[in-house]
Amino acid sequence: MKVYAIDGLIPVVHPTAYVHPSATLIGDVIVGPGCYIGPSASLRGDFGRIVLEEGGNVQDTCVIHGFPHSDTVVELDGHIGHGAVLHGCRIGRNVMVGMNAVVMDLAVIGESSIVAAMSFVKAGMDVPARSLVMGAPARIARALREEEIAWKTEGTAQYHALTRRSLASMQEVEALTAVEENRPRIALVAGLPAYGIKS
Repeated sequence: MKVYAIDGLIPVVHPTAYVHPSATLIGDVIVGPGCYIGPSASLRGDFGRIVLEEGGNVQDTCVIHGFPHSDTVVELDGHIGHGAVLHGCRIGRNVMVGMNAVVMDLAVIGESSIVAAMSFVKAGMDVPARSLVMGAPARIARALREEEIAWKTEGTAQYHALTRRSLASMQEVEALTAVEENRPRIALVAGLPAYGIKS
């Protein structure tokens, strides 16, 4: 991982967290236990503080930043999909922010909600718990069903497992020049549904 101090503030990464070597952490960044930070993610704590609570995941190419004196917080088991941008907002416990979604300053996403992929959550929006949020600008589409929240929770469990797998076995290697005979497949946690949320 690329870790930089600024103004004497050094990022903090719990020893049970996994941060990919290509991810960048700058300044006032606090990564809690069991978190996963994916390739090319950028967490810039050079203006405000960034906090990832236990079990959160920030996937490939996500950007997290905020205005001066702001806190950008991903609470327990927050799940931030590929390419999402968080800026000075609060992502509640067990929330999923979908791929390439943007959540702006002072927005609060309530517990166990889902922000759909490509959504734009305006500054100051307050999303109630267990809501499906979608669109640009985002609106509250409906309440989530129990099976949808369970689907999200199971998906986050895959990232908990990925954190442990990455700590145990991720290493930089040279690519093979041919596919080996009887090439194995990645073994995942059983029971994860194949499809996502339908509007």
